[in-house]
Amino acid sequence: MTPTEDQITRFADMFSAMGTAPRLRIMRLLLAAHPGGMVVGDIGQELGIAASTLSHHLEKLKNEGLVRVRRDGTFLWYSANADGLRELLGFLYAECCTRNQAVEPHTITNLCC
Repeated sequence: MTPTEDQITRFADMFSAMGTAPRLRIMRLLLAAHPGGMVVGDIGQELGIAASTLSHHLEKLKNEGLVRVRRDGTFLWYSANADGLRELLGFLYAECCTRNQAVEPHTITNLCC
């Protein structure tokens, strides 16, 4: 199925949101903590990111559908949005690994698993 222009724009925005080293590090950390997620303070401590800067990065990732947040009392818990990431990876996979086999599917799974 060919993606719509709106979908392409959405995926481009998602890639852009992950396009800085701190945000990519945040995503990797939240994926490692999946599905439970992490409290904001623990994310900052683990990655050495100041609270105000971390808040900015998390907000951008949340706005683009890459992370979810839930409140538990006074704590904010952030987790990777697996559904959003699945859509994003599916978009890439459909183009690179199915239509023209630019990348053999088994090379991806062998690389990461």
